[in-house]
Amino acid sequence: MSFLVWPLLLTSLALAALGVCVGSTGFENLITPWLDSQDASQHAMAQQIVWEIRLPRTVGAWSAGALLGLAGAVAQGLFRNPLADPYLLGSASGASLGVALALAAMGGGGMLGAGMMNDGGAVSIFSGSVLVRLGLTGAAFGGAVLAVLLTLALSSGVQHTLRLLLAGVVVGVVVGAMTHLVLLFSPDSLQAMQAFMLGSTGFVGWTACLLMAGVWVVCVLAACLLGRVLDGLSLGEATARSLGLPLAPLRLALVAVLALATGTAVAQTGLIAFVGLAAPHLVRSVIQTTHGRLMLLSSLMGGALLMAADTLARWLIAPQELPVGVLTAVLGGGYLLWLMHRNRRTSSGGGV
Repeated sequence: MSFLVWPLLLTSLALAALGVCVGSTGFENLITPWLDSQDASQHAMAQQIVWEIRLPRTVGAWSAGALLGLAGAVAQGLFRNPLADPYLLGSASGASLGVALALAAMGGGGMLGAGMMNDGGAVSIFSGSVLVRLGLTGAAFGGAVLAVLLTLALSSGVQHTLRLLLAGVVVGVVVGAMTHLVLLFSPDSLQAMQAFMLGSTGFVGWTACLLMAGVWVVCVLAACLLGRVLDGLSLGEATARSLGLPLAPLRLALVAVLALATGTAVAQTGLIAFVGLAAPHLVRSVIQTTHGRLMLLSSLMGGALLMAADTLARWLIAPQELPVGVLTAVLGGGYLLWLMHRNRRTSSGGGV
């Protein structure tokens, strides 16, 4: 496993250095002026841009991607489906509903702005006070957790994976409809809500980075400890029970890890697609390993993927910015189409 861990960590460090140098004007080296103290005004401006805007955003992108990559590996192992993603239990729809209700309660988002600012000011999708942003974050996380709890209630626990999966789909559809209903009665919230739906790391600060990093450490440790459960489930329900594993409580613990990782990432960055789905696939294409190691590697892969996508989204159409959720959806969808086409050609070749 170590031969893949170190390349991923080194790639993440290189992408972090690149991300600090990409802003509203495209590629711009601010590391040298930041470290150079001869010009006081230039040093102060470079320090503010790097330390208060670009660095927390880059670190936040890695943290959110790591949480989504970890959640994707957990979901695919729990549901024994390589196409499972972190949003299967309705957490994304619940987070969206929470944000929509918060925006409606704040007067239709009148105090918020959906336009993203560049390096000249604080980068934020929801431009407003710290309390407003904390309120939106709490609403998103609370909505995600409540949606997962509703999924568990409808599926009567975690004993039956298929029932849990179907309950997650139902909750996602119903809660998504409720979100649209809230926006229908609060049309002023549409612009601010659109920014959340498209996904962005633009409003991530150091507080959000610390929160996501703390949750990531807890989730990685828990997931690695629970990896043996997923190894047993991959061999079938009967085999897992024969190994003496208490499946019901351990499945509940895995669902808790999945919900906590997904809810935390979505609360800070909005809805970002395909990172959690693609990261485990990329790891499995390089190495075949146990689920404990797979979840750690998928987490590192997800962090590198989202950091690279965020840097590319800032650079592509600078000085404007492409929402990173749109970019990951396009690139991730293209990757899955290529994967399906390759698998179909392999199957056809084997038949011949």
